[in-house]
Amino acid sequence: MFCSWLTRLNRGLAPPTARVAPPVWGRLSGRRGLSSQRSVPELSSFVARTNTCGELRSSHLGQEVTLCGWIQYRRQNIFLVLRDFQGLVQVLIPQDESAASVKKILCEAPVESVVQVSGTVISRPPGQENPKMPTGEIEIKVKTAELLNPCKKLPFEIKDFVKKTEALRLQYRYLDLRSFQMQYNLRLRSQMVMKMREYLCNLHGFVDVETPTLFKRTPGGAKEFVIPSREPGKFYSLPQSPQQFKQLLMVGGLDRYFQVARCYRDEGSRPDRQPEFTQIDIEMSFVDQTGIQSLIEGLLQYSWPNDKGPVGIPFPSMTFAEALASYGTDKPDTRFGMKIVDISDLFRNTEVGFLQDALSKPQGTIKAICIPEGAKYLKRKDIESIRKSAADHFDQEVLPVFLKANRSWNSPAAKLAAEEQGPELMARMEVQEAGVVLLAAGEHQRACSLLGKLRLECADLLEARGVLLRDPALFSFLWVVDFPLFLPKEENPGELESAHHPFTAPHPSDIHLLHTEPEKVRSQHYDLVLNGNEIGGGSIRIHDAQLQRYVLEMILKEDVKLLSHLLQALDYGAPPHGGIALGLDRLICLVTGAPSIRDVIAFPKSFRGHDLMSDAPDFLPPEDLQPYHIKVSWPADSEAGKNPLNHPHHPES
Repeated sequence: MFCSWLTRLNRGLAPPTARVAPPVWGRLSGRRGLSSQRSVPELSSFVARTNTCGELRSSHLGQEVTLCGWIQYRRQNIFLVLRDFQGLVQVLIPQDESAASVKKILCEAPVESVVQVSGTVISRPPGQENPKMPTGEIEIKVKTAELLNPCKKLPFEIKDFVKKTEALRLQYRYLDLRSFQMQYNLRLRSQMVMKMREYLCNLHGFVDVETPTLFKRTPGGAKEFVIPSREPGKFYSLPQSPQQFKQLLMVGGLDRYFQVARCYRDEGSRPDRQPEFTQIDIEMSFVDQTGIQSLIEGLLQYSWPNDKGPVGIPFPSMTFAEALASYGTDKPDTRFGMKIVDISDLFRNTEVGFLQDALSKPQGTIKAICIPEGAKYLKRKDIESIRKSAADHFDQEVLPVFLKANRSWNSPAAKLAAEEQGPELMARMEVQEAGVVLLAAGEHQRACSLLGKLRLECADLLEARGVLLRDPALFSFLWVVDFPLFLPKEENPGELESAHHPFTAPHPSDIHLLHTEPEKVRSQHYDLVLNGNEIGGGSIRIHDAQLQRYVLEMILKEDVKLLSHLLQALDYGAPPHGGIALGLDRLICLVTGAPSIRDVIAFPKSFRGHDLMSDAPDFLPPEDLQPYHIKVSWPADSEAGKNPLNHPHHPES
């Protein structure tokens, strides 16, 4: 497996140089290593090596080289494979007595020890070439060797194909980073970010501005981390995003801002979420929604890795209402079909009980999806699991109808539905041989959301059994637009909250509804979706202070004093402006095909938001908390609460 990563590293991220660099001291005396004009990066400037392990080829035959790296493995005390960030090279251990000291160093050094070797690039003997290895035509005949640092016994082997628990990988992250997969992921991330900077700053005049990470509490949105100050009762908050700062930069006339921004949310981690994460944050003045979308399409096209195929633009667009009706979600995976179809009209006179009940209600509908070859691949336990999932998560019934297969365990209701509307249902759903139709009935949004979830569950089941529905090499981008500006609060449906954030501008056609029916107002918010994952979101902002104050105070019932600085700024000649933020971690995760965003972050947190390597967060002794006027109140049922003297940081322990 490592050979494929190695090939991609050599081909896509660090093209091999075709020459040997000059001696290190000569390089240090000049400015050549700092030149921005060099088309091929100089990978051995300023250091003790002349070349990297992964760059040597038959074009280097006869050259004297010095390499530094880690011992990957050793064979028969004759061959040693040396590894650095760029790849592997085979080293020939000298066997003659005159080189006994060199042999001793290379044969006794434990695997993963750091060594420096000098020698000559020679051809491998005929028939011993390794075509799977980029350096497989050559090897290094060693003359001198130095053990730079021996390695103790490792908690796991540095090989991608060796199974390791994620907890172990995070505990020893500095070792996990040596793997080819992590090297590839982080270098590709660096490459894409650099191309994004080039596109934004060099080609389109954006200004890279760093914004503060110590801020104040923001109304609404996700929970924020609280940071104590030395002033009694006063706290900072870590910003969820630079949202207010980027808008204030537009008021300040910066015109075009971007930042590779660190953001924070006091929430538990998930495979696609971390308590601290990174955004490509962008804001522009005098722009509309089309302008932002065109900018992002060009940005991704420009920064896209060469080995992933070209990005076609413009990206297709879909309204929020269309996405919900056809896919049951606002982030649809458009790589495969199985769209939701409204079949209410086919069952107006049905005798199936729960379908009848649904249609008798004012907003009642019947929706369906077709699972291709479902009768062939889905087992009885799968159907039971699907029905249980619908009941547990949506409190709804789902009816599986096998139209072209006689299943003895099919329910009487499903048989009746098939008998009533079999041919019409087959035609409407375009059912092919062995297709299965899942019916759901109820209020439009609930029925669509249920089928949207089942659509993805069924795709997982089919793919687990060998059916290719979602091409892993396909990148399907989609804009989702025309979101509602407000949504009912889950805990209190009689009140409204922002669907995006409170600074999002209403759709020009719906502004008149703000004072009468705010729940019907569409927003100028847009999401960018890739393969069923939201990778970016933005909006045109409210730049009128009076309108912003009305939204905050009258509709969202927020304390406007918390945002007095922003409201005041909008009153001082704020230009129309808008922007977007791309989730960098999630984007790189999808590009690399990594199973989790933790695999594209150098030092991520665990599922619970802990740093397993350093054991953070950690306790602080009372004397360290005293300057911040904070005292820990231990829960009564905790060990420390029952007996604080037992706590390691108690002053008397």
